[in-house]
Amino acid sequence: MGVTLLADEVYVLRGFKEHDQLEVYDVINYRLQRRLTVPNLRGLADMTSCEHYRCVYIANYGVECIHRVDLQGATTQWPVNDVPRGISVNAAHNLLVTCRKVRKIKEFSSHGDLLRELTLPDDVTSPHHTIQTHNGEFIVCHGRFDEPVNRVCKISADGRHVIKSHGGQRGPDIGQYIVPGFLAVDDNEFVFVVDVGNRRVTLLSPTLDYVRQVVSRDDLKWEPVRVCPDIHRQRRFVGENEWKDGQWTAGRVIVFSV
Repeated sequence: MGVTLLADEVYVLRGFKEHDQLEVYDVINYRLQRRLTVPNLRGLADMTSCEHYRCVYIANYGVECIHRVDLQGATTQWPVNDVPRGISVNAAHNLLVTCRKVRKIKEFSSHGDLLRELTLPDDVTSPHHTIQTHNGEFIVCHGRFDEPVNRVCKISADGRHVIKSHGGQRGPDIGQYIVPGFLAVDDNEFVFVVDVGNRRVTLLSPTLDYVRQVVSRDDLKWEPVRVCPDIHRQRRFVGENEWKDGQWTAGRVIVFSV
């Protein structure tokens, strides 16, 4: 349910486990280094990391909170007071939490102080994930299987206006999405979009223009759920899961060279 990089290690978040939910691997040879248990972890929504504070964050929709895990495995948590979905760290080293049901972005300090919250425009329905650009604008992906509009939007720094979007009517064609579930941005602010329903990862320019498919349906066995670019080693980590009989039954992380 999550894959992220921190301190030359790969953190993998495993769902439906009471213990050892976090597995930590060496980034070079992918050997398992250790397992970490996060108490009270019920309902995994997302995971991200912060190099500045040397920690990993986990969004927990089951108890509507954020867990913070440091390199030594020590954990703390704080309430979101709404159901969290996707999370990311901005240039100020604060945590952005996307709350899908209330269409809000909440910004927290590394220790859980609520700094601000923004309500997204009315036409940004069911937002999944938000990333803030260096100039303060937001990239948001939104839309579900049962909603007609599925797209990626660039939103003004005050959260009020859609500046530009990619996608629109839900569908399988190039330029369309079926549940654009999660995002990643590289150092040049190119945007990776995990297109869950179409089983692919799309690359967009910083202005949200289509570039190419970086992971196609042929590259995957199941549904992609996360993407994490490793810029320094020119690799791309993609987490994928099998959805069968109404539940997740298997999962893995695939490493692509760039």
